[in-house]
Amino acid sequence: MLSNLPLFIGLRYTRSKRSEGFVSFISGFSLCAMALGVTALIVVLSVMNGFDREIKSRLLKVVPHITVTSPQGFDQMQIDSLREQLMTDGPGQPVSLASVVPMLQSFVMISRNDQQTGVVMQGINPQLKSAEKLAENMLSGDVEQLAEGQFGVILGSQLARKLDVFIGDKLQLTLPKVSVTPAGIFPRVKRVTVVGIFQVGAQVDASVAFIHYRDGQKLLQMGDRYQGVQIELSDAFLADSWLLQHNTSDASLQWRTWTDDMGTLFQAMRMEKVIVSLLLSVIIAVAAFNIVASLVLMVSDKRKDIAVVRTLGASSAMVMKIFIVQGLAVGALGIVSGTILGCLLAYFIGDIVAAIESLSGFYMFDPSVYLISALPSRILIGDVLIVVGGAFVISFLATLYPAWRAGKVLPAEALRYDQ
Repeated sequence: MLSNLPLFIGLRYTRSKRSEGFVSFISGFSLCAMALGVTALIVVLSVMNGFDREIKSRLLKVVPHITVTSPQGFDQMQIDSLREQLMTDGPGQPVSLASVVPMLQSFVMISRNDQQTGVVMQGINPQLKSAEKLAENMLSGDVEQLAEGQFGVILGSQLARKLDVFIGDKLQLTLPKVSVTPAGIFPRVKRVTVVGIFQVGAQVDASVAFIHYRDGQKLLQMGDRYQGVQIELSDAFLADSWLLQHNTSDASLQWRTWTDDMGTLFQAMRMEKVIVSLLLSVIIAVAAFNIVASLVLMVSDKRKDIAVVRTLGASSAMVMKIFIVQGLAVGALGIVSGTILGCLLAYFIGDIVAAIESLSGFYMFDPSVYLISALPSRILIGDVLIVVGGAFVISFLATLYPAWRAGKVLPAEALRYDQ
């Protein structure tokens, strides 16, 4: 019975109607603040996870999952051999291999009039299945219009807007190679024609241009060779784990996943998530200070009760447990309420925002600017557990000082002036 006494008294203090209305107000305020902080953190983290997933999904429409390059390059026979080797390792694996295609890419300078910008030029075979994803995201033109010998290019929508070009316009391509002539050394340049414009709604719209792979080989003076191969998986989000299982010991091959190529972007997104989480954690910190204030006032209000319990044989540690239980009860109620409310809001946030937009006529996210029609949200159990666990730890730490003060109350001092 004595072992359950702190729990019984602590919960009774939480449920009891106190004569001090201010103490009740502080406890209720701390409960609401804790619920608000947990709710805000879960909703914001879920929305950021949704945007993260959306951006990655759009990038993967045109970015290869895994690339394998070699300084000596690959001929078609080597590519076929590598494809056969990877295909034989595939069965029984959780991630299957979708395709292995030749890769040809280089940094180039595209210019028109006084506008110029650096982009990544990628060679593509319009006849292969790997070109289907690009075809699905074409704004104007068609991938099939990339014909060998025509030196046509497909630009991203942001790149086309920056250069102020449309289908049929001419551009100048400057390659990172030079031509040696009797008149001197000159950079290699080529006039190309815009045959299509694509849009996936990510940074690749401003940094990637596609050309027929045969034209790319001619411009880069590669002959029939390629710089490497592009590997597409059934699940691109498991590319790193797949690479650990299939990376060969050949030191001449360089393996890179799409997460390596976009590492700066994803690092910035992770940092943004951490900063926003820390800022919103201030709400939970306010709730913790309110728990401290309410327990300190409760200790002052219950000095007589503490003295009586101590004279009946309760130890200082038992008195501390009583107030720790009371503080944790308030914090736990706020955390549970905030978790339920936060998960519900995060799950239905897209519908809620859509309803508000339809009623008010004001669009928070203009589809023509943000390229999304609904607010994305993705609830991760790991994030929810971190928020709940952190809130519980903060609530527990907030109870220690008031509980220590309660344990230091001397029965004789508390009862001396009692009538």
